[in-house]
This record gives sequence, C-alpha cells and structure tokens, in this order.
Amino acid sequence: MFGLFRKKKEIEPISTKIKETASPAPKPKRAVKQKRKNTNGKMTGSDVLNALNQMQKELDRLKIAVTGGVVGGSENDSDQIVAQAMNEINNRADSAQKNENEKVIEGVFEGQSMIGSDGQQYDVPANYASKSKLVEGDIMKLTINNMGAFVYKQIKPIDRIRKVGVLDQDPQTLQFFAVADGKKWKLLTASVTYFKGEAGNEIVFLIPSESGSRWAAVENIVKG
Repeated sequence: MFGLFRKKKEIEPISTKIKETASPAPKPKRAVKQKRKNTNGKMTGSDVLNALNQMQKELDRLKIAVTGGVVGGSENDSDQIVAQAMNEINNRADSAQKNENEKVIEGVFEGQSMIGSDGQQYDVPANYASKSKLVEGDIMKLTINNMGAFVYKQIKPIDRIRKVGVLDQDPQTLQFFAVADGKKWKLLTASVTYFKGEAGNEIVFLIPSESGSRWAAVENIVKG
C-alpha cells in the first residue's frame, strides 16, 4: 500500500533563462563614391575647353561693364561698305530693269534694309534676313511684280568671317548685341528669337571680313 503513496517528484525550477536572440545591427553601407569624369581624376580636354570658354565670357562681360561696349564699326565704316557695293552695282547696265510684268532693282543690304540702285530704301523682311544670314554689304536683287509683291534674293554675299561671343541686350531699348573682343554688333531681334536666345548665351555670328560693320548676322546661339 505504501507504494501507492509515493512522493511525487518536485519539478525543478528552470534556472536557465532563455537568452534573447537579437539580430546583429546592420553594418552601415559604404557611401557610394561619385563617379569621376575619368579614371585618374584629371580634367579632360573638353573640361579645359569649357573652363576657358567660361573665362572668356566673363572677360567679355567685364569689358562691357568697364567700357560700356563699343559698336564694332562706325557709321563711316558702314557707309563705306554700302558705297563700295553700290559702285559695283552701278557699273552694271542691268542694275535696274522694268517691263510690263515686273521691276527688278539691285541694291545693298545695310543691316536692316536694302539701299537700291535707284537711291530708295526698301525694308527687307526680318525673317528673310535672318534665314539668309544677310551681312552688311551683301548685294541683293529685289523683284516687284505686277501684283505689288516684293521678292528679295541674295545674289552676291560679301566676304565674311565667323566670330564667337556673348549675347547681350540693352535693358532700355531691348536691342540685342553680339559682344566679342570688347566690341559689340547689333543683331536683328528676329534672328535672336528664332534661336530663343537670352542675354548671357554664347553666340556664333558673321561680320564682313575686311571692313568694320555695325550689324552682324546670327549663325547660331548656344544656350548654357
């Protein structure tokens, strides 16, 4: 009987605590290094060229601020360009023709209009002058038909050179200028707006190669 009343074994308390398992803290990621322009960290040729171009722009702006900007050519220079081209036109027997259907007049572009061999001044559409990149001294032909329509054509471009400068605008008159080498040349507004140019942009323009001019033709505008 005594076997029926055996003492139950006491359950031993669990002394060992369950260790908390914390996941290790994530290691901080290494910062991604910014890619260099080249493997050795040196400036490329294009980097140097861009830096020089920017320096030139700043120098041109400083020259304008100090001198106020000098128009590339005087009125006498422009008059001389027109006079030389006009002499060439007058030496032609057919500089002005007229028949029943149309009248043909040759003339010289002077920046905005054409001075005809008949002594009259004819307005040249700004869009045509811009598209054709007309330069002071270009010889043109104007055809007036019996319907009164004016048709212009560039027949002998003057020798020209290409220059690179900065686009500037007078805040009062809103006249645009191409600025380079401390000088400035007037630009047709239509030429600038065609390229959506703004003051400070880089501009490629054309001027007569030998004589000074007051106007220039826009060839291209590079927006920075």
